[in-house]
Amino acid sequence: MNAMNIPAADLMSALRSGQSTAPRLTWYGQDAERVELSGRVLDNWVAKTSNLLQDELDAEPGTRLRLDLPAHWKSLVLALAAWQLGMEVVLADGDAELLATADPGPAAAAGGVDAVLAVALPALAMRWPGELPSGVLDYAAEVRSHGDFFMAYVDPEPDRTALRDAAGVDHPHGRLVEGFGALPGVADDGAGSAAAPRLLVQAGDGLEAALSRALWAWSRDGSVVLVHPDVALTERLLGDERISLR
Repeated sequence: MNAMNIPAADLMSALRSGQSTAPRLTWYGQDAERVELSGRVLDNWVAKTSNLLQDELDAEPGTRLRLDLPAHWKSLVLALAAWQLGMEVVLADGDAELLATADPGPAAAAGGVDAVLAVALPALAMRWPGELPSGVLDYAAEVRSHGDFFMAYVDPEPDRTALRDAAGVDHPHGRLVEGFGALPGVADDGAGSAAAPRLLVQAGDGLEAALSRALWAWSRDGSVVLVHPDVALTERLLGDERISLR
């Protein structure tokens, strides 16, 4: 795998091959939540989500998905699914055709988008807790019914925008990993292999930072430990998860 030349749409193929049962994304959330996704399971979630976006919401290359979500394992899944389709991920309050949000109130449903996905963040949530406004799709309830394998109806185009970062820089699909998947200021504690990092990502740094750092780790055949701001970064946690970079 050449880390500098892999479009994000091809990352899933790499993550489900080789050591597909090894952890690729581990989430520590509130209330003692710990969710671990192997390469195979992560690919399964991303495939189901891509199929949901494509088959139910008519997403295609160039469609914009705004993620009104915190840094969370489901946010990373949604971004990977969108990129696998060739969509553009919108992280700020920019215009978009689709919206994924953890706050799907009437304002979200009337926010000028074509469709809204309500994303319940608790790990074991099988559906949204409570009633949803008319026209809002329940991500947790719908995604599991979709196929475990994904095939795009239209091939993603490498020159299309995949994401515009906070600095206003557009990152095309063909160079997303190289341009956006960076790790400024990383400190290597020498505990792990640089070829396959086990990277600590603090959710409090925001979704953009989490996506950038996760792409960096995955493109180097590594894995990510994403930690909610309310979870204490104890030496035991760092040791149990074999963190090599933070």
